[in-house]
Amino acid sequence: MKIPNRENAYIPSGKLRGYLLSRTHVVGRWKARFFEDLGFDDTNVDLLKDRLIAAAHSQTVKAVVPSRYGTKYVIEGLLETPVRGLVSVCTVWIVEEGNDRPRFVTAYPAMPSQEETHDDS
Repeated sequence: MKIPNRENAYIPSGKLRGYLLSRTHVVGRWKARFFEDLGFDDTNVDLLKDRLIAAAHSQTVKAVVPSRYGTKYVIEGLLETPVRGLVSVCTVWIVEEGNDRPRFVTAYPAMPSQEETHDDS
């Protein structure tokens, strides 16, 4: 399943700089360190935006979560980064009640699956 109306997905102005890449945001600051390690910062925020939108357009929904504000869609997929190549990242999008455009909520590192963390040696 893909996010409904995914071709109209958007990221609100200021969401990336003011939250996801902000070293001072109470919730977002640990995410800022993660994304900086991947090569994203204020100098290439448009690149991050483009890559997150591309994920919404092309990747498969892993979970659908109803909320009091609308329906959230969680995508776990690969994000192309400037310095680490492809990295597994979760993105969350919401289609709010009374709206049909998926809005970006957050992104964070995907947890490795048991298969990826199991070592037979």
